[in-house]
This record gives sequence, structure tokens and C-alpha cells, in this order.
Amino acid sequence: MRHARFFSLFVSLSLLAYGAAGFYFLPMATFQSELTRMALLPESMFGWTKPQPAIDASLLQQASMQDADVLVIGDSFSDGRVWQFVLTKQGLKVRTESWNSMRGICADFMPWLRAQGFRGQHIVLESIERNLVSDIQKSVACEKMQYHPDPETDAPRHPPAVSNDIHYGNYAGRLSTGISTWLTALDYERRSAAPDFAAWQLRNEVTVARIPDGCNLFSHTRCNDALFYSIDKPEDIDPAIMADMQTVESRMPGIKVIWAFVPNKSTAYRYPDKRFWKTVGQRFNAPDLLQVTQQAIKEKVVDLYPANNTHFSTSGYLLMGAEIQKHLQQ
Repeated sequence: MRHARFFSLFVSLSLLAYGAAGFYFLPMATFQSELTRMALLPESMFGWTKPQPAIDASLLQQASMQDADVLVIGDSFSDGRVWQFVLTKQGLKVRTESWNSMRGICADFMPWLRAQGFRGQHIVLESIERNLVSDIQKSVACEKMQYHPDPETDAPRHPPAVSNDIHYGNYAGRLSTGISTWLTALDYERRSAAPDFAAWQLRNEVTVARIPDGCNLFSHTRCNDALFYSIDKPEDIDPAIMADMQTVESRMPGIKVIWAFVPNKSTAYRYPDKRFWKTVGQRFNAPDLLQVTQQAIKEKVVDLYPANNTHFSTSGYLLMGAEIQKHLQQ
């Protein structure tokens, strides 16, 4: 009986200690972007700290299909309508639809589009590098449009944050997540202190990698290193996909098509020697967004892609928008 009481006391004290530790470290698990959340690394290490440009919320407006000068079909890089700000600032009316809703540029796309009331002459097809081949191939394989409206398509968008509090924390998460984040941070500190540290693959397909001149390119506290998707490939994109691009373009007679391919963050900082963008630019007069990122990195644009995020910062989106606008004017 005495041993049972001691065991019960030990279990109770252990649970109390675990709960206290979990509660203490829980604010570390207040993640603000996908890569820190997936890797379980704190924002105090990898959250950006340098202010970003402010954007007028009134220029993140969504035009109707009937009023639009430009139709954008894209992914999460277009969903916030941030790069489109550059176009709307010049007076253009822009409508943005997602690939999830459109499902592709199908064989009957133009009759369907005109039936929706679109009278514009420009369409921007935007894809992130890791998805562009599948997005194009799905279009080629599609015979009949099956539009799936999303109630969020026309919902208001809010401007990206100008500043970021890397020490903001709350206690709304799971106790185990706070402890796991603390342990991952300790492991990272130990590994990254090694003189030959180059990269470390963490859970959930996230890699932390050392970046040359990183502290001139990022504003987070561990600025020598940044987080990346491990699934991003170092190999270049097969140029054979351009035959499918030609097929898709042929379905839009009378339309100026602009292919906007966003480089993976890994490509921008780790594998910048890919030739696909230059080749596509020569054949389709597409914006060379890889060259845009390389020029920005050369000019030390800080947090072009923030360390904790796979997407552009506001600075990056504005550069993207300026390059697409240049091609619209042509």
C-alpha cells in the first residue's frame, strides 16, 4: 500500500512537472509562417525583423469578370493580390482566380470565358516552380471546363504586415508542441555551431541550410541560415513542357498570355543556375522571375523570401508585379 502511494505521488509530480515545462515553453510554439510551424523552430530564431513596405488596402480590390482588364489564374502567390497591387495602382482592373477553382485551361476555355463576360485581352498564368509542370499538364488533359466557385475568391484581402513581433507568444497550443519546439531549437543550436555545418533536414520536409552572406540577405536572428522545403529539386525543369505550354496558348486566340513562373525559394538561394526561365523567356516572352530574384539578391534585398516562409515578402511581390507589368505594357 505504501509503495502504491509513492508511485501515485511520483506519477502526479511527473505530470505536474511536464505540465509546468510545457506551459513555460508553449509561447515558443506561436508560429507565424509555415516553415517554422512544420519544422517546430521558434519565430524568435527565424522570424523576420526588418519592416516591409506598406500597401494601400484599397488597391487590393477584386474586379468582376465583366469589368476586368486582366485575368490572373494562379496559386497562393496570387491569392493575396499583393503583386497585382502594381497593376491596380496603374488603373488596371484585375480579377484573380485560383487553379483550384478553374481546374485548368480546358479545350473549351475561350467560349466558357467569354460566356462569363470577360472582355479583356490579357491573362496571366502564374505557378510556383514545384507545381508548374503538373498545372500545365492538367490543362492539356482537360477537355471541358468545370469551374468550382470558391466563396473566398471575392472576399476582401488585407495588406501584408509591415512589422513583425518575433517574441509574440500565446498559450493556446498543445503543451507537447512547446516542449518539442524547445528541444528542436536546442538541437539546431548544437548542430549549427559546427564549423562545417551546411544543412540539416528536419521533420515534415523542411531543411535548414547555411546561406553565403546570409546576414546581408535576411533579418532574422539566426541570419546565417534559412528554412526551405526539402522537396524542392536542384534539377532544372525539363524544357519539353514548353510543347504543352504552346498547346495551352493555342486555346486562347486573341489573348496576350503571360506565363509567370515563380522560382522555388530553394532555387533562388541554393540552385540559381537553372536555365528554364531564360529559355521560356526567349520562346514565350515570359517574365524571367528567376533573374528578378537573382538581381534582388545581388542588390542585397533583405527578406526577399523571409526565412520562415516559402512565399515572397512584400518586397518580393512588388518586384514580381513590376516585372509582370513590364510584359503587359509590351
